[in-house]
Amino acid sequence: MIDLKGINDVVIRFATVNGTGSASANNMFAKAVYKMGVPVTPKNIFPSNIQGLPTWYEVRVSEKGYLGRREGIDILVAVNAQSFAKDVQSVRSGGYLMYDSTKLLADEDKRPDIHYIGIPMMEMCIAHYNDARTHLLMKNVIYVGALAALLGMEISVFENLIQEQFKKKEKLIPGNIQALHLGVDYALKNYSLLPYKIERRDLIGDRILIEGNNACGLGALFAGATVGSWYPITPSTSVMNAFEKWCYKFRVDPETGEHKFAIIQAEDELAAMGMVLGANWNGARSFTATSGPGVSLMSEFLGLSYFAEIPAVLIDVQRGGPSTGMPTRTQQSDLMIAAYASHGDTKHVLLFPSNPKECFDMTADAFDFAERYQTAILIMTDLDLGMNDHLSDPLQWDDSRMYKRGKVLTAVELESMKSFGRYQDVDGDGIPYRTIPGTHPTKGSYFTRGSSKDENAKYTEESEAYVRNVDRLAKKWLTIQKEIYPPEITINDKGSKKGLIFFGTSSYAAIEAIDLLAENGLHFNAMRLKAFPFTKEVLEFIDNHDEIYVIEQNRDAQCRTILITELNINPSKLKSVLNYDGFPITAQFISEKIITNR
Repeated sequence: MIDLKGINDVVIRFATVNGTGSASANNMFAKAVYKMGVPVTPKNIFPSNIQGLPTWYEVRVSEKGYLGRREGIDILVAVNAQSFAKDVQSVRSGGYLMYDSTKLLADEDKRPDIHYIGIPMMEMCIAHYNDARTHLLMKNVIYVGALAALLGMEISVFENLIQEQFKKKEKLIPGNIQALHLGVDYALKNYSLLPYKIERRDLIGDRILIEGNNACGLGALFAGATVGSWYPITPSTSVMNAFEKWCYKFRVDPETGEHKFAIIQAEDELAAMGMVLGANWNGARSFTATSGPGVSLMSEFLGLSYFAEIPAVLIDVQRGGPSTGMPTRTQQSDLMIAAYASHGDTKHVLLFPSNPKECFDMTADAFDFAERYQTAILIMTDLDLGMNDHLSDPLQWDDSRMYKRGKVLTAVELESMKSFGRYQDVDGDGIPYRTIPGTHPTKGSYFTRGSSKDENAKYTEESEAYVRNVDRLAKKWLTIQKEIYPPEITINDKGSKKGLIFFGTSSYAAIEAIDLLAENGLHFNAMRLKAFPFTKEVLEFIDNHDEIYVIEQNRDAQCRTILITELNINPSKLKSVLNYDGFPITAQFISEKIITNR
C-alpha cells in the first residue's frame, strides 16, 4: 500500500446528503484551517434540487499557498449511503476513508489499498441526543471532531467557532461542543494520528475568506447603486441577496427608517434588464445579476443599451450550459453570448475578476465604466468564484473617491448651449454627451429609441446617418480599448517563447501549473486577461511568444475564438486547454494536457 503523508498539504472531501445541515459543519472545518493560519480552498459541490441528493465539500489545504482545486482525494468522510460506493472509489490509493461504523461495512465497499476509519456516529448520537433531527445535525459535528483530532488540529479553534456561530442561540452551544468531543475522544482512543497533519502557521496575513457574490453585492453598494432588478437564478441569486443585506445595513435612514434603495424581483430576466435600463436612463445607478440563461433572455435589452447608449451593469455568474445545463456546476461558457449579445453589430465590455477582491473592485469600477462609455458592462464571474469562499486580500475603499458619471450635462451647461445633440461626437472619442431627465426645464430633452436616428436623436432611415452612427460606436469601442484594464503579464523566463493565456478562476490552476511545468523543464510566461476589448498589450504578448496555450473552462474555446477574431491572430498559433466537466479546472489537468499535446 502506498504511504501517503504530508503537513499542511492535503485534500479532504466530505460526502454528505444535501439538506442535512452538513454544510455548516463542513464550513466550520475549512474556517478552522483558516484560523490556524494555513491557506485553504473550500469547494461546495451541490445538487440543483433542494434536499436529498448527494453533496460534496472539498477542502484543499496548501502551505505553499496554491488556491486552485487539486486532483486526488487524500481523506474522504463518507456519510451518504446513496453515493458511498462511488465515494469509496474516489479515494487515492493509500488514502483514508472515514465512515459511520454504526452499520457494518459491506464487503464490496472494501478496498485493500486504502485505510478505513470507522466512527460509530449515529450510535453515539442516539445515545446522547433525543430527537431524530438532532441526530442528523450532531452526526456532522462528530465527524468533524474525529477528523480534526486525527489531523492533530487545535480543538480549541473549533470550540471558539461553535461559540461564535451560535452566539445568538447560546442554548445550542453545549450540545455542539459535546458532539465535537464525542468525535475527538472516540478517534483518539481507537486510532493513531494520521500521517497527514494540519499545523498552525502564520501564512494568512490580513487575507479574508469571502464569496465572490458577496463581494460583488458589496461592490455595487460602494459604487452608489440604489436600484437592483433581478430574477432569481442559480448561481447568481446570492449577489442580490448580498446587495439587499448591505443596503439594509447602510441604506436605511436611522431616524426615519426610509429605505434609500429599491430591489425589484421582476417577472423574468428580460423585464429585469429593462428596469435596469430605465433606472440608469433616469439617473440612478442600477444593475442586475444573472447566469447564462438570463443573458440569453436579456440580449434584446443589451442591444438597446448598446445602440441607445444607456449605462447598465450586469453580473453574469456563469454555470454549465447550454439550455438549463448544469445549474450548480461551474463553467466559463458565456463569453461569446456576452461579448456579442443581441442581433446586429454589437459588442459589449466584459470584465474578468479572478478573486473576491477583484469582484468588489471591478463591480465598483463597472458603474463608472458604464456611465463613462454609456453602455452595458458585463462582469463575468462563475459559480466557483461566486458561491465558494476564497482566500482574498481585504476589500478596500478610498473614502475620497468620487463617482465618475461621464459626460453628463448640467443645467448651467445646457443653459449656455445653443443646441444639444444627443449623439454628436463633440470630442472625437465616439462618446456623446447625455442628459438626465429633469436637469433643465426646457433644454436637454431627446427621444431615446432603439431604431435608427441621426446625431440629434431624430428618427431617420437615411443610410448616411445610420452609417455615421454605427461608425461612431466603433470609434467609441477603440476609446474603450485604450482605457480598459490591461492584462496582467508575468515574465517568468525572459528567454522563453512559451506562453499561457487565462482569465477568471482558471488563474488559480494556471499559476500552479506553471510551477508543475517548470519541474518538467518547460518554462512558461503568463498573461491573465482582465477585460474585453483586448488592449494592445494582449497582442504584444501573443506576438512575442511562439507556443501559446489558452486555458478556459468551456468546450468550444470561446476565449481563443474571440482572440483570433478580434486581433486577427493566426489560429494555428493559439492552442487550447479546455475543461468543461463542471468542476473547477486543476493544475494537474493543465500540465498533463500541455505535456501530452506538445
